[in-house]
Amino acid sequence: MQFTAMPKKFARMTKTKKMSLGMVAAGAAVMAGTVISAPAASAATPAPSGGGNVDTWIKESLEVMHARGIPGTYEGIHRNLMRESTGNPNAINNWDSNAVKGIPSKGLMQVIDPTFKAYHVAGTSQNIYDPVANITASAKYAADRYGSIDNVNSAY
Repeated sequence: MQFTAMPKKFARMTKTKKMSLGMVAAGAAVMAGTVISAPAASAATPAPSGGGNVDTWIKESLEVMHARGIPGTYEGIHRNLMRESTGNPNAINNWDSNAVKGIPSKGLMQVIDPTFKAYHVAGTSQNIYDPVANITASAKYAADRYGSIDNVNSAY
């Protein structure tokens, strides 16, 4: 698709179909990445190295969550994590309304700093880019707001 056709097609798509804000933001991000060939994410503070992968991080987070009574399943976390960051623990959203306010969403689950601080789970890192801390804080937030991360099916 040519660049000049993309904005019109995207505008038509948002007017004719019911879309969530997450879908609109994702579409805008895809367009922005296509237009400028920018990476989808960057980070000022990278997640700690030392290995790990999405599967490991989710399982470690679930151990903490279950010990603290925070509901959620592997499937619910994985679905949201992949939608929010495609598994990049250093993801940062520099284009949505939170970013415009100076509080971009960060990490695997795309949490803003105030939410991370408010829902931080003791015993996990204070680093918002730490995969286990990011997952666990966002799952605690989702549990408080929606009953469980499993009930979240779009941007939250």
